[in-house]
Amino acid sequence: MRTSKYLLATLRDSPKSCSVISHKLMLRAGLVRCISSGLYVWLPTGLRVLKKIENIIREEMCKIGALEILMPIVQPADLWEKSGRLIKYGKELLYFRNRNNKGFVLGPTHEELVSKVFSKDIISHNRFPLIVYQIHTKYRDEARPRSGVIRAREFLMKDGYSFHINKESLQKTYNEMHEAYINIFNRIGLKFCVVQANPGKIGGMLSHEFQAYSETGEDTIALPIEFNNNFSNLKLSSCIKFTSIPFKEIFINETIRLVEDSSISSLEELISKFNLSVNSIVKTVLLQISTRYVKSPNSFLGIVIRANSKISDKKIKMILERYGYVLLSYVNVEEIYKLTGAQPNFLGPINLSVPLIIDYNAAVLDNFIAGSDVSGKYFFNMNWNKDILLPIIKDLCEESDVNFHNGGKSMPIMQNCTEIGHIFQLGQKYSNFIYDTVKKSSKNNISIEMGCYGIGITRIVAVLIEQNYDKNGILWPTIIAPFKLVIIPINMHSSVEVKKVAESVYEKLLQMPIIGMDILIDDRQEYLGTIFTDMELIGIPHMLVISDKGLTKGEVEYRDRKSKNVRKVKLNMLVDFLNKEIFYL
Repeated sequence: MRTSKYLLATLRDSPKSCSVISHKLMLRAGLVRCISSGLYVWLPTGLRVLKKIENIIREEMCKIGALEILMPIVQPADLWEKSGRLIKYGKELLYFRNRNNKGFVLGPTHEELVSKVFSKDIISHNRFPLIVYQIHTKYRDEARPRSGVIRAREFLMKDGYSFHINKESLQKTYNEMHEAYINIFNRIGLKFCVVQANPGKIGGMLSHEFQAYSETGEDTIALPIEFNNNFSNLKLSSCIKFTSIPFKEIFINETIRLVEDSSISSLEELISKFNLSVNSIVKTVLLQISTRYVKSPNSFLGIVIRANSKISDKKIKMILERYGYVLLSYVNVEEIYKLTGAQPNFLGPINLSVPLIIDYNAAVLDNFIAGSDVSGKYFFNMNWNKDILLPIIKDLCEESDVNFHNGGKSMPIMQNCTEIGHIFQLGQKYSNFIYDTVKKSSKNNISIEMGCYGIGITRIVAVLIEQNYDKNGILWPTIIAPFKLVIIPINMHSSVEVKKVAESVYEKLLQMPIIGMDILIDDRQEYLGTIFTDMELIGIPHMLVISDKGLTKGEVEYRDRKSKNVRKVKLNMLVDFLNKEIFYL
């Protein structure tokens, strides 16, 4: 590609309204242009990056037998009404009527539609399992679009769906999709982690998020100083919290069980009788609180901490003040019994009908023990987001000694992240669209199990930029860079030799299988400083500089955009150098 025939659309300065680095660089580098709040046009440079990400996704989906389809973004509203999500989804769902007064929605996701489509075609259980996916536009009417394409109204998404006749088949595909997602994000060059998540509006039994490290991310991940692949998604701006459990362990967590022993009257007796570690037990404390500014009846708040931790009154008061509350007192034994019918040491989070806040060190536990709110009974093998949703997480204790499964005791490192992928086990939530069709074609009653798998493609571009940039512009990983290599001929319009060599090199490199059409030659009549500024801003990872000075020695200059390394390469060795040392053919 020649720059003289290409739309670079670079900007010297960032628009003043931009505050997020990825948004600034995407506009300056000519990747996108905003046409309305949350709506973007993808220009040629940005679209080249999107297409390369799409191709990686397609390759990995093909490996696990997923079939690509394409569904309309406009969906009949009655499908959403049947699933119960027409109202439940909220104002993000854009609803409208056509000329015949029939209701439609712009699809934010496609569970209902894909279920309806395959209810007509899946006529035998011999067709199972079936995995389909699409790469298509989604629309969510965000109240406050922000951060460029990270939180846009219209975006490109890969959404996949699987259909199964039993849970074992669903589990197998779920695991395969998880591994495929890891391969995708590794190939793209993202720094990311996986956390167990709440299914949210999509619904279902189990889900995991893929979170990429992002300076301006809306989620917060807590991780130990010594990384061991365990994280807790705190999402501090929301009351829905996620805990992370290593993916391969989530399916071997023990089942929760109720243990009854009326002879136990203290924590020490519980530990002694069952030979437990105090680190595996959580305790719940009730507080009486009141609003600071409005006269109202006093209310209660539950605090969940690890059994060997000590609550910090100072931290509790600061947290309450932030939300307009004051601490009145800790609830005494008599009041606890009156409220719950249980002794204090049998308090637990599952059956407690008061708001809860959990300490960091309790949030990272799995297979833990807690009271049942019934005297003489404890829950063993409890897990957050499996047996109870993880509540709001805060630093509540005198000394935060978070135990991250590896015996290490340290405060978690807080890392901002952006969700880039989400996988769900939907179970039978949407199978009412399919069940009758399959039942008619089979002698046995079959319950259809579904899985759902999404990747936010457009926001991946923004997150990649946040992970890869310097003062001069973007530092794309080679695999998804808009162009892999740029040829910069100095003064080619006044030097016959430079132009001749540059054109010859360009034609030769076009034949290289790895680079192919990913070569750009800057043949503009522009100032040299402008040319280098544009190429560094766009983020082309490899540069070849051809000049009269170098050609007198039979050399061209190779520059690595990221490392800044400069090497002189003999012209007759150039193709071999690029093949073996740069693109590893």
